[in-house]
Amino acid sequence: MPREQGEVQVRAGTEADLPALTDLYNHYIRETCITFDLEPFTPDQRRPWLLAYPQDGPHRLLVAREVTDRTKNPHNGPEGDPQAGSAEGPGTAGEAAPGLAGEGTPGTAGEGALLGYATSSSFRHKAAYAPSVEVTAYCAPHAVGRGIGTLLYTALFEALADEDVHRAYAGITQPNEASTRLHTRFGFRHIGTYTEVGRKFGRYWDVAWYQKDLG
Repeated sequence: MPREQGEVQVRAGTEADLPALTDLYNHYIRETCITFDLEPFTPDQRRPWLLAYPQDGPHRLLVAREVTDRTKNPHNGPEGDPQAGSAEGPGTAGEAAPGLAGEGTPGTAGEGALLGYATSSSFRHKAAYAPSVEVTAYCAPHAVGRGIGTLLYTALFEALADEDVHRAYAGITQPNEASTRLHTRFGFRHIGTYTEVGRKFGRYWDVAWYQKDLG
C-alpha cells in the first residue's frame, strides 16, 4: 500500500486526514443511526481515535481519496508520514448513504476529496478476544455508487490476511440494505440481532451482527 484503482487511492490514514475524517463521521452522527454516537466531535477530540492504531498489525485505518494529476506525478516527492487510525461504533455504513457531505481537507499533497474509510479494531478489550476484530466502513455521501466500500474492504482484508486474525465481526444498525449487501459480498453471515439495543433520534434501534471467518 498505497494502491490505486481508477481515480481512487487507498492508503493508511494519517493525521493530515483528521479534519476530513472527523467531518465525514460527524455527518453520520448528526444525520443517521449508523453510529450510536450522539454528539459531533472536534478534530482534537477525535485525534486519540486516529492515533490509537499503527500502520501494521490487525488494527488498521484505511482511507480512500480522489487521485489528482499531481498525485499521479512520480516527481511530487514522498506522500507523507503513514500513521493509522481505528474503528467506530456498532453501525456500519455501506456503499450508499443519504445526505450530503463536504469534501474535507486533503491528507496528502495532490490528493482530492476523502471518499470513505474502513477500519479494523479490537472486538473486545479482554486478551482472549485478540484474534477477533470488528470492522466498519464509512462512505462519503457524495461518493455513493463508486464502489468505495468494496475497494476499501478489499484492501483491508488483504492486509488482514497476513495477521493473526481468526474472525471479523460487523454490527449493522437496522435497516441498512446497502451495508448488508456489502458484508454479504465479502462472505459475512448473519449470526444474530440485538433488539432495541440503542436509542437515538427518540426511538430504539436493532443491531444485526455479521461474522466473517478468516482462518
